[in-house]
Amino acid sequence: MDDTDLRILRVLQEDSSLSVSDVARRVGLSASPCWKRINKLRADQIIRHQTAVLDADQMGFGLTVFMEIRTGEHSGDWLRGFAEQVRAMPEVMEFHRMAGEVDYLLKVMVPDMKRFDDFYKRLVETTPLAEVTSRFSMESIKQTTALPI
Repeated sequence: MDDTDLRILRVLQEDSSLSVSDVARRVGLSASPCWKRINKLRADQIIRHQTAVLDADQMGFGLTVFMEIRTGEHSGDWLRGFAEQVRAMPEVMEFHRMAGEVDYLLKVMVPDMKRFDDFYKRLVETTPLAEVTSRFSMESIKQTTALPI
């Protein structure tokens, strides 16, 4: 990957809906070589997928919750089952296995406290967890999907 690839990636992170010719113009290439580079970046899985970023508030998802989970279990079978359960929950936007005192961190987005309570009950009813701490976001000050390249 060279500087031209990085420029292409920066442009696509900013607006992936741009046409190949628009991307090419912004990075100083003609359309054909730019298209070939973008396809190679896709083939190499550097560009994993393209998506639209929606406004959560306008879509009715006004409550963001960060859940810290501690478990009493650390076996491979337990992790596979827990991961499968959490992946199937559409409210979970991010799911991380952590190092340190907390075992897992979830970012959950729901319309309101009632829906969070419903989510919480579904989560704890199906899997034994040692401790769950929920932290509610008051304001999103910075939120991006762009890597700092």
